[in-house]
Amino acid sequence: MSAVLGFAIKTNPPFSTHVVAVSFFSISFFVILEKYILYRIEWNLARHRPGRNLVLILGTDAVASRLSKIIKREHMLRSRIIGYVHMEETKTDKDVPQDHILGTLSELETLVATHHPDQIILTSSTPGRGRMLEIMLLCERNLVEFNMVPDVFFLMTTSMDVQTLEDIPLLGMRRWPLDILWCRLVKRAEDIVGAMIGIILAAPIVAVAAVLIKKESPGPIFFSQDRCGEKGEPFTIHKLRTMHVDAEKDTGPVFACENDSRRTVIGATLRRYNLDELPQLWNVLRGEMSLVGPRPERPHFVEKFKTDVSRYMWRHVSKPGMTGWAQVNGLRGDTSIEQRVKHDLYYLENWSLALDFKILLKTFFTSHNAY
Repeated sequence: MSAVLGFAIKTNPPFSTHVVAVSFFSISFFVILEKYILYRIEWNLARHRPGRNLVLILGTDAVASRLSKIIKREHMLRSRIIGYVHMEETKTDKDVPQDHILGTLSELETLVATHHPDQIILTSSTPGRGRMLEIMLLCERNLVEFNMVPDVFFLMTTSMDVQTLEDIPLLGMRRWPLDILWCRLVKRAEDIVGAMIGIILAAPIVAVAAVLIKKESPGPIFFSQDRCGEKGEPFTIHKLRTMHVDAEKDTGPVFACENDSRRTVIGATLRRYNLDELPQLWNVLRGEMSLVGPRPERPHFVEKFKTDVSRYMWRHVSKPGMTGWAQVNGLRGDTSIEQRVKHDLYYLENWSLALDFKILLKTFFTSHNAY
């Protein structure tokens, strides 16, 4: 330790700390640059050379189609698909070329001898355990690598994680980035700082909007409503009122739509520019919401969608947001719930501060379907 301190304060040996600092950063820079250049060279070589790893896909369904697209896109795999094998009781996906279907599963041994694949990937669980064992033994005899898509993929299409307890493998869903304590702390700090700045900047806008709302129609300035938050827990959301009082008295809970007659004139303008959401900065400061995340839904719709829409409840694993990836892509109001869930899960699986800032920036320039 004394030697380290002596080096740092330039006592022994007599090296300049400035030289050490410059050397540290310059060496780090050139090491990173070297790795990047080597990676780009390797990537370009892989891109312009034919794949050496010949892949035979057992299956012609949607999973097989998706897998083939990924293999073609990932040049570093150096793989080339030589064809597909049709499985019984499975539907052929429209994106699987008919002329690339080499035969059926009963012809697999002949196909292996004819085409000499380096790797076989099974994408369907229809053959059963006995037939799978035969396929694995066939691959072993011919020195062909065997892989398969696990059954659970058909139920949960999110990224998987493999853990082992002694010699027992456990397959499960990969942890969300926001499951990590550090990421949650960083996001909470982002929310607190952003909400405090937002409240200061939004105060004049809310004051002007309050006067216009009160002047146009009788009723309260703010509108409060129960929503489902993290883990489905209910909380009260606050917005500037954009509709007439008791707007859903005759219809019950419904989504806003284009040219919605329930809106006031000032309300339509506020919704178009997302200004009616500004009071939710208070929800963010209280910790009930985040600046960015899946939009909170009303309990009535959550009860309906959680049984009708696959993976819908996974969007409740983190705090809901004032804006989100689905919203900036025009998925709000009376739009596809399935597509909304898909975008929400993409955000949760790929969360980063950079993605949050990108969504916040796009929010100011996105008004599509903001009814």
